[in-house]
Amino acid sequence: MYRPERMCAVCRTKKDKSELIRIVRSPEGVFSLDGTGNSPGRGAYLCRSEKCLTQCVKKRLLNRVFKAEVPEDIYETVAGMCSEDK
Repeated sequence: MYRPERMCAVCRTKKDKSELIRIVRSPEGVFSLDGTGNSPGRGAYLCRSEKCLTQCVKKRLLNRVFKAEVPEDIYETVAGMCSEDK
C-alpha cells in the first residue's frame, strides 16, 4: 500500500505524511493548522519533535517557507505543541 511521504521544513527528513503537522496558507492568504491534511493551499510540514518545533518558532522558519509574514498566533500554536510534549 502506498503511503505518502513529506519532508519536514526544519530538519529536512522524509516521514509518513500522517506523522507530520501541516501548516497551510489558503488561496485567500489565511494561515491555519491543517488537521485533515487535505485543505487547499500551500502547505508546510513539521516533525512533531520538540527540537524541530522549537527551532521553527525560534528562527521563524515558516516566514521563509511561505515567503510571507506568518501570523504570531500560528507560531504560538506551534510553541504550545512543544510544551505539550514535555
